[in-house]
Amino acid sequence: MDGIVEEQWSVFLRHWDVSRDQEVALAEMVTAEPDRHDWRVVDAAFDRLVCSECGDRLSRGPVACSACDLAHGFRYAAIETDRPGVRLGNEHAIRVNVSVVRRPQVTSDNEVLVRRLLLPVLLVGHLPSIEEAQRMSALVKRSPQAQKHILIEQAIEEIARHQRRAKRRSSK
Repeated sequence: MDGIVEEQWSVFLRHWDVSRDQEVALAEMVTAEPDRHDWRVVDAAFDRLVCSECGDRLSRGPVACSACDLAHGFRYAAIETDRPGVRLGNEHAIRVNVSVVRRPQVTSDNEVLVRRLLLPVLLVGHLPSIEEAQRMSALVKRSPQAQKHILIEQAIEEIARHQRRAKRRSSK
């Protein structure tokens, strides 16, 4: 999952012809203007900065860290561009899932589990409908802890199968 962010950061460094020893300065520039950069670049920039309050990577610290909470909020000011060939909103779903998985301490264990398991489905271009997402949420809430992982994986596979069938029907 961190590879999603790191790959874009590497492209960004090459584009600006910045060496690795200049990364922190570039990261500071990016995080000062998150609305001018892709969300993946902004997330990667935060990873290169140390929080002055908690000492963790900026935006990834504990819930009680006000500097990390503020930085975490600023990450959503970044540019979010849908990829060609995927449903509108897929990139937003990827971004939110990555955000939750990269800072799990601010979300319930159940939510982190669902987001982590759903991420591969989103990365290949699938996007659950509102009804599918609500059904998955209800499944998580009512499932015994020992079965959650299996049931969520089954629900995600069902979503992927449904979307593959819909795509085949629309291409005919």
